[in-house]
Amino acid sequence: MASRFLLHHSPKSRSMGSLWLLEEAAAPYEVQWHDLEAGTHKAPGFLAVNPAGKLPALVDRGPDGSWNVVVTEAVAIAAYVADLLPAAGLAPAIGTPERAAWQFWMAYGPGVAEPAMADRAFPRAKPAPPMALGWPDLSTVLARIEAALDGKDWLVGNRFTVADLTVGGLLAYMAMFGMIQPSPVLARYIGAIDARPARQRALAMKAPA
Repeated sequence: MASRFLLHHSPKSRSMGSLWLLEEAAAPYEVQWHDLEAGTHKAPGFLAVNPAGKLPALVDRGPDGSWNVVVTEAVAIAAYVADLLPAAGLAPAIGTPERAAWQFWMAYGPGVAEPAMADRAFPRAKPAPPMALGWPDLSTVLARIEAALDGKDWLVGNRFTVADLTVGGLLAYMAMFGMIQPSPVLARYIGAIDARPARQRALAMKAPA
């Protein structure tokens, strides 16, 4: 029987985090490699999977292979897999006090930190009206993450969860491309993110020749 999960992936996309996720979860999966320059993510076959023509897209075949469930958007995939595979310990259980903080940080990555990063990378010709945006500037975002990590290794429950994959992975990306100069606290956090064996395995994977 085929592996439960099929990940549509290109190393030059947000799907790298989903590949890392599946490694962290020790989940059975296969990879459908995409070439962004060749436009395979815009081909009819993939558009039938994700009409947005974006990566990542995760196909869940179910425990017995009878499903054909598609999950798109990296944070949705992360939450889905973490809840589906609780033995991996990637999310606090529903009904625990840690769940509220986890839920917040899962939304904070794509909903606040990433738009602030985009504003830094692609500044507007003039500032937006203060009430027009639902996120602060990147410096404020970084300060909030740093405050949350004060005296802690990870964002929630002092153990690695997919909240760290979502937020920490974004910080690692920004640091890699020189978009931020991390404080000592954030540098330590990014170092811990980069040192994750599952992340290293994901980064080392290459498309078949």
